[in-house]
Amino acid sequence: MKIKLAYGRNGLTVNLPDNTEVIEPIEIPALKDENAEAARALRQPIGSMPLKDMVSAHDRVCIVISDITRPTPNHKLVPWIMNELAHVPDENFVIINGTGSHRDNTGEELVSMLGSDIVDRIRIINNNAQDTKTQAYLGRTKGGAEVYLNREYVESDFRIVTGFIEPHFFAGFSGGPKGIMPGIAGIDTIMHFHNASMIGHPDSTWGVIDGNPVQEEATEIALMCRPHFLFNVALNGNKEITQFFAGDLIEAHRKGCEYVREHAMVRCSRPYDIVITSNSGYPLDQNLYQAVKGMSAAHRIVKKGGAIICAAECCDGLPNHGNYAKILKMGRSPGQLLEIIQDPGFKMFDQWQVQKQAIIQTWAEVYVYSSIPESVLEQAMFKKTDNMEQTLDKLLAVYGKDASIAVMPLGPLTIPYIG
Repeated sequence: MKIKLAYGRNGLTVNLPDNTEVIEPIEIPALKDENAEAARALRQPIGSMPLKDMVSAHDRVCIVISDITRPTPNHKLVPWIMNELAHVPDENFVIINGTGSHRDNTGEELVSMLGSDIVDRIRIINNNAQDTKTQAYLGRTKGGAEVYLNREYVESDFRIVTGFIEPHFFAGFSGGPKGIMPGIAGIDTIMHFHNASMIGHPDSTWGVIDGNPVQEEATEIALMCRPHFLFNVALNGNKEITQFFAGDLIEAHRKGCEYVREHAMVRCSRPYDIVITSNSGYPLDQNLYQAVKGMSAAHRIVKKGGAIICAAECCDGLPNHGNYAKILKMGRSPGQLLEIIQDPGFKMFDQWQVQKQAIIQTWAEVYVYSSIPESVLEQAMFKKTDNMEQTLDKLLAVYGKDASIAVMPLGPLTIPYIG
């Protein structure tokens, strides 16, 4: 059978055996009139007054957006918000790009994310997690995190957070509080949020909200300087909007998580010898760091000692910024990397992604189809494949011609589970 995997901007078609089980989310059509539905969501929000009624013309308004590693339709969400707040002068707005500890997005990237009209009219800043002068201190969480958030956000009169909701590999679901934490946090706060104990907790996983220490800390921190309004969306496999969730940070987000859970989490009756996955295509697969999410989704249903084949274009490389590549070089095996990261004295940002990756690699072999050179993939302890069909044939010679195979064409937009 021919299957098209979400890969880069154009996709990747592969030929797979007819007995391959295809695991993908329930297909939800795009909203027929998203402009009307956006207006309805903003005017009839969940657990909140209408957005327009909450903001005066004199208020300084902050809008937090997701950075370029997320497929959030910022170019639609922000204009919809500003249409509702047309009584507020342009100079009263600031848009904060929630980069967390990621690199700044360039001017060209911001235009691609927001459109030239918004970029030309509105002041936009990238969150700078490393610069304490740009942050405000808010206190300490119950878990001991020192909380620093972007100062311009904290000092705004009215705070709006946008985003999209999907299952997340250690926070349960994205969107909601995660737009604030880690989106606009300082590096010390981000480090605590991703510490080895929290990331390694069994409830820090896909689809879990209650009892998930990562989601709980994100929520606690967001509530220390609560957004006045949430504007989140759900997307289908074509990255089209299927539903809006607007209003109260917690109530609207929880409704969104339940909606996404129904459509994106798929029950499987058994684990598989071989699982083929993607990382949902561009922009989610623009580097290997992000591609760990697709591998993590496959990890949930692959047998111990089995194999994962992940297709992720990685046009941005490992990437070169951050500590991901540096940490990978610190150990000679995934097991050794886990020992290093789990040492209480070890503290290095990006360790959380390497930790999740190493857990997967100690469970199964991982092959990567990518634009990244083989020598670089080997440094990350992955096996390179330039032909997925040939790699699959070799694996079938190992596991047997009747080996069980599953494919996840949309990667972590579908989260399978055994049950």
